[in-house]
Amino acid sequence: MKRIAVVGTGYVGLVTGTCFADTGNQVVCVDIDEAKVNRMRNGQVPIYEPHLDSVFQRNIDAGRISFTTNLKEAINSAEIIFLALPTPPGEDGSADLSYILSVAEQIGEMITEFKVIVDKSTVPVGTARKVEAKINEKARVEFAVVSNPEFLREGFAVDDFMNPDRVVIGTSDARAVKAMEELYKPFVSNDKPLIIMDEESAELTKYAANSFLATKITFMNEIANFCELVGADVDKVRLGVGTDARIGSRFLYPGIGFGGSCFPKDVQALVKSGEDHGYQFEIINSVLNVNHKQKLKLVDKIVDYFGDVNGKKLALWGLAFKPDTDDIREASAIYMIEALLALGAEIVAFDPEAMDNVRAIVGDKIEYAANQYDALNECDALLIATEWGLFKNPDFDKMKQRLKQAIIFDGRNIYELDRMAEIGFFYSSIGRQTVIPTFN
Repeated sequence: MKRIAVVGTGYVGLVTGTCFADTGNQVVCVDIDEAKVNRMRNGQVPIYEPHLDSVFQRNIDAGRISFTTNLKEAINSAEIIFLALPTPPGEDGSADLSYILSVAEQIGEMITEFKVIVDKSTVPVGTARKVEAKINEKARVEFAVVSNPEFLREGFAVDDFMNPDRVVIGTSDARAVKAMEELYKPFVSNDKPLIIMDEESAELTKYAANSFLATKITFMNEIANFCELVGADVDKVRLGVGTDARIGSRFLYPGIGFGGSCFPKDVQALVKSGEDHGYQFEIINSVLNVNHKQKLKLVDKIVDYFGDVNGKKLALWGLAFKPDTDDIREASAIYMIEALLALGAEIVAFDPEAMDNVRAIVGDKIEYAANQYDALNECDALLIATEWGLFKNPDFDKMKQRLKQAIIFDGRNIYELDRMAEIGFFYSSIGRQTVIPTFN
């Protein structure tokens, strides 16, 4: 059993603290938001993440996890201190380290015995050295700084933490290595390794992994766009490519671009880190440019179809950047809403989890429906931006009754072309030929 403090109770911090508690450790989570801390004390999970609520409540009931606004109290009782603080992108794409370095300075003033301080946030190469230097300004005892990047997928975070592909530990301190090996022992096995490396390599591993996956997605989106021009079917191309063991089938699904809290921020930060060291990431710069255009792919299709969308009423299914989350950061739906409103369109949206988050940003510029079918009432077309499960097998007859015309622009390819032709929908998706019924 380890005594752990987790500073920051955002997405990464709360999942980290909860999962460590679930393997028998004593965890204190720290946050400056007193109202949020009180909600968590009362068993309320402040984020939407499948299965987190049950694990969270189990460990509250067992007394293995607690919450405080008192950083010093949490640090004094902890052997290992995780920094799970935000690193938002600046205007130039650089990661803002002010939250991490501020806490590091406070830790330096507070620690009275050896501690292991772990960067869990996604940070640029060199951050561990900066954290170490900041703590050293005030510390009078020995400590070790570790880089331990997270590889959590929103919607699957609990399972990803409990059953990781690998755990990456960056440190040159033998005491820290021993502590981290003991802490992660319940999570790793012979085929799920714990990999020890230097701090810089660990920091870069996270950026490299996310940038590679973003590149894979973007490459397939470019292939999909070309498929539409030459009459190929991206689903068949994806199958032919993905069954190559050297490539694999994951992250080859075409769509309207990647979003969320990780890929866009991490790719931008890697580009900025390269610039800071006099290096241009040409491929990754192209990924960012292509992805931005891809987010507006459905808007282009809608304009091509209608010509003028001024006054058109459009239904939008899906607001989150992916299903099984309420996260709308860099969501393609937000880009589409902004572009379509600028063209004079009206939008009625539905998402099972993300509407409150969108309402906080967009306000009453769009309408919000109580369910997916109410969003369709008297609309000129339906746009699909998120592949939620409840959208995949809808009542098409009811959809036809609600829409002015049976028109769907699908940014996630959730329906089969033959089926859409059979039931008489105009159906435009990504990387596949458009289904054009007789009414058109």
